[in-house]
Amino acid sequence: METYKISELAKEFDITTRSIRFYEDMGLIQPERKGSMRVYQRRDKVRLKLILRGKRLGFSLAEIRDLLELYDTKQLDTQLIKMLKIIDEKEAVLRRQLEDITIVLDDLNTARSRCEEALERSKAS
Repeated sequence: METYKISELAKEFDITTRSIRFYEDMGLIQPERKGSMRVYQRRDKVRLKLILRGKRLGFSLAEIRDLLELYDTKQLDTQLIKMLKIIDEKEAVLRRQLEDITIVLDDLNTARSRCEEALERSKAS
């Protein structure tokens, strides 16, 4: 059975050992212990990969935990329905943010134009 040390996983995923311990504290991964040493299995490595992917996609740790729990139960339909719900929620948030960004960019462009016009008037005087 293939096992990994915390330092090996940290190096492979380019994260700190502290991050891995944090995910362990949050109950997202559960390595075995041999004395004071953590021993990670392939399952832990896969879960860590999913955690990091979820974070990159903007999922909260609570959402990631929910998905990992569904992953463990092997309930594919339930997993997919939950994932679709989370995707819809993320998409709605991103669309609202995009609208806000568009408004702010328009406001900045208007402010820029006004500043440039005022500067031209100032130079002409």
